[in-house]
Amino acid sequence: MLKKKIFLGSISLIMTIAVLAGCSTSNKTDSSKSSTSTDQSTAFNPDEDKDGIEFSKMRADFGAVPKINGDVKLGAVSKAFENEYWRTLKEGMESGAKKMNDKGIKVTIDVKSAQGENDEQGQLAVVKDMINKKYSALLLSPISDGNLVPGAEDALKAKIPVINVNDGIIPVTPNFVGAKAIQNGELSAEWISKKISGEGKVAIVIGMPKAYAARQRTTGFENWIKANAPKIEIVEKQNADWDRGKAKDLAATWIKKHPDLKAIFCNNDTMALGVVEAVKASGKKILVVGVDGIGEAYASIKKGELSATVDSFPKYTGEVAVEATIRILGGQKIPRVIWTPQALIDSTNVNTPAEEIIKWEDPTF
Repeated sequence: MLKKKIFLGSISLIMTIAVLAGCSTSNKTDSSKSSTSTDQSTAFNPDEDKDGIEFSKMRADFGAVPKINGDVKLGAVSKAFENEYWRTLKEGMESGAKKMNDKGIKVTIDVKSAQGENDEQGQLAVVKDMINKKYSALLLSPISDGNLVPGAEDALKAKIPVINVNDGIIPVTPNFVGAKAIQNGELSAEWISKKISGEGKVAIVIGMPKAYAARQRTTGFENWIKANAPKIEIVEKQNADWDRGKAKDLAATWIKKHPDLKAIFCNNDTMALGVVEAVKASGKKILVVGVDGIGEAYASIKKGELSATVDSFPKYTGEVAVEATIRILGGQKIPRVIWTPQALIDSTNVNTPAEEIIKWEDPTF
């Protein structure tokens, strides 16, 4: 009887080990799949592309915009138009298309957006609708690094060129047009460091953590401080999901917690303007720097409230994106990454025309 119990016990132990081993294997497989998916969505970093070139060099290297016979119908999908940046990008794309028409290239562009900056599935639905309508090419600015991948894959299968424009990354696309996001943070860090003489406490308000631009802007700021201003301490860092109200609340808490806080860097102007409200309410003098260069940010700088913004000139980004798309449709093999202009704007140049700051010229035809 004792031997039978020992035998049954051994069988039970072996079965338990087998079940646990099976669960372990299953978990490892799932984890591996998840890791692979994440790696794929972040594998491409346009800021680090060795063959990437500035838009002006694209023009110098490839010459005139090629003529295209027939009608070209472009579809563009951006983040929500509730943010002025994306409305301005839309205006730039439409302006770029008009300039093409003025030069005899028949281009129309349909620019749409998601319902909000968190509406990932809604944005994907817009892309799929454009694929069904057989647009000539798609210019896409995803909310996150993964949400438009299925749409881009479907478009490419349908032989519709896809151009990734300016923000979230779509690693499967053959072309990217936009500003160096990491430089947004570097320019902001350098400016703040000069203003506070290279020492003191600062904080960072991050956008949406899974958005490429938010990560790169934050990384650029942190790396510049670490390499060039070791006496500056980053005491707080938290995301506010591009939301003005959330950013204001974060700043109000930080200002109370760190009475000697000297500056706050925000991943975009919308959040920066929320932080400005908190700073004004506190009565303290704290530098606030944003990114995007929206009209309200310029107005706030002129009033002496927002300290600075890194303007990535969405109007001209939109024009360059359309130009690059026409070059691609016209058969030019342009590099995968085309960088668009940006500059730090403060009280010293806030009244200077953008064209003068970035030395803008229209392309040749």
